[in-house]
Amino acid sequence: MSDVEVEPEVSDPAASVSRVEVVSAREVPLGGLRAMTVRRTLPQRARTLIGAWCFVDHYGPDDVAATGGMDVAPHPHTGLQTVSWLFSGEIEHRDSLGSHAMVRPGELNLMTGGHGISHSEVSTPRTTILHGVQLWVALPERHRHAERDFRHYAPGSVHVDGADIRVFLGRLAGEVSPVPTFTPLLGAEILLRPGASVTLATDPEFEHGLLVDSGGVRMDGTLLQAAELGYRDTGSSTLTLTNETDAGARLVLLGGPPFGEQIVMWWNFVGRSHDDIVEAREAWQAASDRFGEVDGFDGYRIPAPALPNATITPRRNPTRPKGTR
Repeated sequence: MSDVEVEPEVSDPAASVSRVEVVSAREVPLGGLRAMTVRRTLPQRARTLIGAWCFVDHYGPDDVAATGGMDVAPHPHTGLQTVSWLFSGEIEHRDSLGSHAMVRPGELNLMTGGHGISHSEVSTPRTTILHGVQLWVALPERHRHAERDFRHYAPGSVHVDGADIRVFLGRLAGEVSPVPTFTPLLGAEILLRPGASVTLATDPEFEHGLLVDSGGVRMDGTLLQAAELGYRDTGSSTLTLTNETDAGARLVLLGGPPFGEQIVMWWNFVGRSHDDIVEAREAWQAASDRFGEVDGFDGYRIPAPALPNATITPRRNPTRPKGTR
């Protein structure tokens, strides 16, 4: 997925002393004739990173007959991995590594951009309702020029106390994903039955984010509504989730140790300096070999937007007031 919001609006967060911070989504159009809209919770000023997770887009359920679905032409990425996870529908993925794969519900598609990759994403004619998330992971400095890569994995489901869990990255509830990552990560879909409550063992070195797709769910006692993201800092070895509704709830749980590096993030590039971004943009505009070509896509490639008339500076998480968690 391409980030078309190169100069995003951000809301100023109120200082929070709650153990769980609530991050509200903002709507961002992906573009096209009918402009499919996504709900974005990362990045924004309230929170830039959760572990190495640096981007969370949540979309649907989207009637593609009305909206046109997803039709994202070839576009570049550097310094990150993309994680595609669907709840319904199907997306055709092509990339400059030569990968051609279908993104389907309950199946992980993870693409490593590293030094440079390009890809396209198009919902298929079989899709009637498109619904899912697109996530990005920032690569650490020593790996941010890694070679292009693509992984596919279909995790099984494990049942724990009224919850059905699919672990697509990392480990949770005794399940371990075999997909390697460059930093420790957790990524899991959780289906929580009506009125159910589950307490899960978590790594106290991890901070966690909980995206609510549907339902009203308490994260360690803090109520989160649909499309909200709850953030919890490090230090806890358990996480309690409670479904407050009489319908099932769907959640995406993300985690990882705090990312100890500052990143510069603009359009589809993650770097460490303004110059990194300028260099990547120029290479994409010049159609250099850095990003390769996406074979099999019938259409144009997305041009890079103009750079802002200012130096792009690092994104940081806010400093917590003393005495808060």
